[in-house]
Amino acid sequence: MNTNMETFKYDNRIVRAFAIATVVWGIVGMLVGLLAAVQLFYPDANLNFQFITFGRIRPLHTNAVIFAFIGNGMFMGIYYSLQRLCKARMFSDWLSWFNFWGWQTIIVSAAVTLPLGFTTSKEYAELEWPIDIAIAVVWVAFAVNLFGTIIKRREKHMYVAIWFYIATVITIAVLHITNSMEMPWSWMKSYSMYAGVQDALVQWWYGHNAVAFFLTTPYLGLMYYFLPKAANRPVFSYRLSIIHFWALVFLYIWAGPHHLLYSALPDWAQSLGMVFSLMLIAPSWGGMLNGLLTLRGAWDKVRQDPMLKFMVAAVTAYGMSTLEGPLMSIKTVNSLSHYTDWTVAHAHVGALGWNGFLTFSMLYWLFPRLYNTKLWSNKMANYHFWISMLGILFYAIPIYVAGVTEGLMWKQFNKDGFLQYPNFLETILQVVPMFKLRAVGGTLYIVGTLMMAYNLYKTGKSGKFEPDTEAQAPALEKVSVPHGKTAFHRMLEGKPMFFTVLAVVAVLIGGIVELIPMFLIKENVPTIASVKPYTPLEVLGRDIYIREGCLGCHSQMIRPFRSETERYGEYSKAGEFVYDHPFLWGSERKGPDLAREGGRYPDAWHFNHMDDPRSTSPGSIMPRYSWLLTQKLDRESLPARLGALRKVGVPYPVGFENGPAQKDLDAQAAKIVANLKQGSVTAEPDREIIAVIAYLQRLGTDIKSAPVTTAIK
Repeated sequence: MNTNMETFKYDNRIVRAFAIATVVWGIVGMLVGLLAAVQLFYPDANLNFQFITFGRIRPLHTNAVIFAFIGNGMFMGIYYSLQRLCKARMFSDWLSWFNFWGWQTIIVSAAVTLPLGFTTSKEYAELEWPIDIAIAVVWVAFAVNLFGTIIKRREKHMYVAIWFYIATVITIAVLHITNSMEMPWSWMKSYSMYAGVQDALVQWWYGHNAVAFFLTTPYLGLMYYFLPKAANRPVFSYRLSIIHFWALVFLYIWAGPHHLLYSALPDWAQSLGMVFSLMLIAPSWGGMLNGLLTLRGAWDKVRQDPMLKFMVAAVTAYGMSTLEGPLMSIKTVNSLSHYTDWTVAHAHVGALGWNGFLTFSMLYWLFPRLYNTKLWSNKMANYHFWISMLGILFYAIPIYVAGVTEGLMWKQFNKDGFLQYPNFLETILQVVPMFKLRAVGGTLYIVGTLMMAYNLYKTGKSGKFEPDTEAQAPALEKVSVPHGKTAFHRMLEGKPMFFTVLAVVAVLIGGIVELIPMFLIKENVPTIASVKPYTPLEVLGRDIYIREGCLGCHSQMIRPFRSETERYGEYSKAGEFVYDHPFLWGSERKGPDLAREGGRYPDAWHFNHMDDPRSTSPGSIMPRYSWLLTQKLDRESLPARLGALRKVGVPYPVGFENGPAQKDLDAQAAKIVANLKQGSVTAEPDREIIAVIAYLQRLGTDIKSAPVTTAIK
């Protein structure tokens, strides 16, 4: 045995920095979410200010909560636990602080650019190409720091938490780089390299696995560290930890297509997503049970310790979410739940319950230890728990009710075989009371978070911060691997690079099997001769549509159900989207689907609807877009846009953007202005509203739609 003890110091400064950032950004992200929630029943809450409409702040809310609040919480927990699990200071203090300040810079960049309308429109990946590059650079710095610390560790075997950290680092890098392949046309705007069905598959392969490997695997690693520490109990089962880890990282990566069931995605890909989603129940619940059973014999401590209360509730929410998610991937269930608020409720049980509560738990555990004192008020922490728990219930239950109501109303036919609720707005008006209750729940959750912030502040004031914690451990030495059923894995834990290679292989298999056939086998995306590229004016209108975040409320994917074809027209085909960079299928409906919107209403209707939605659709919760009537079109950027689209495969003739495109734009704009005049509307041809109308009137017109006999708005 090595008796040579080495003295070293753990870095607490970086942990404190990430902890403070977690609290601050958590409050900011939640407040933005509350504003968005209020706008869904009181659309004038944006004060007709274009930078805080629902479409612009929804991605700001999701990015702030996921990458600012939960991301900083993840770094906080990893930087604290990794040093102690490896018995070593972080590999590089400089890289630690580069990680911190780089990440905060990225968050601030998102907070500025998203309200300004700089967005790729791809869910959880809305940030534009310069910020994507910055994310990759900061993530590489984090990876080097993590692996450098693991390599210089003084503990031979890597504890289970580190396995999950490794899987997180490598998989997020692969997902981010693959999904962020873009063709820039300006310093802050780009087009996706992929189009239509292929773009949709890559995006939801990324989107689902960003949830898996950013919101789940690192937090499972943190659960495996902090829960046994707080309970003063060993993990219930080492073997179950092994099964949990390898099954999860292998199966998760296949499940992305379950976001695209009944869409234009090929059936084989949809089926793969559904089957692997159902298989995920086993490892997910194995991990949940491993966490909860670790508390055997410690339930008295749970009742007394608010930190453990939050931890138990978090693990339980993880179990609920990871059961519900696979069940929602069953096609018959998905046919009811998709595009409804059911999905929103499901996502928030995971975000508020699993990620939020586990983050709160870590903060309550860390602050007293960082400041060498006791938590300032256990009573306030307990109040925080019950108020936030009540907030989750007030949020989730009404939104589940809203989701099921929406799904059932959309599908309901009367005894004569006609849609019972042909006007989409009838559905929205029915669930508005549920939206109001959600805002109450969100307010309660924020109140609890503010109570925590005050409690942690007072805890810090009552103690003395310890910037470096001195520790001793023997230098790393060769340890013989014990015999038995787990001997091979114990050997793996002593070989971090070999372990990492195996984890990479486990992760990549699913992505390779799903993605490569979509790009190499042409039959997966059959083309349609009548589908043509967008005109120059329609390109500008589509980009404005993306800028305003319209896809956050409107889908463009008619599923092959009678209820949808009766309401919207012919179901969507894969070949319709071959020139869509990016795809705009959407993920929820606060308004009707727009895939066949072209020609349904005269140009003047669209003009008035964008100026004041309630003038054409009484009771609508859509915000006003009156600035579109006054803001001038950005004609100067048209050559750059068309050139970039040609580079990603849209067949515009060479030189088209240098003259013919402007003439084409003028001619189409003049027609729309003439049509508006017939509807008693006077408009200038160089205003943004003209381009938006051109785009909306194009949707679905390349394919002859089935006649629609019922009103939809």
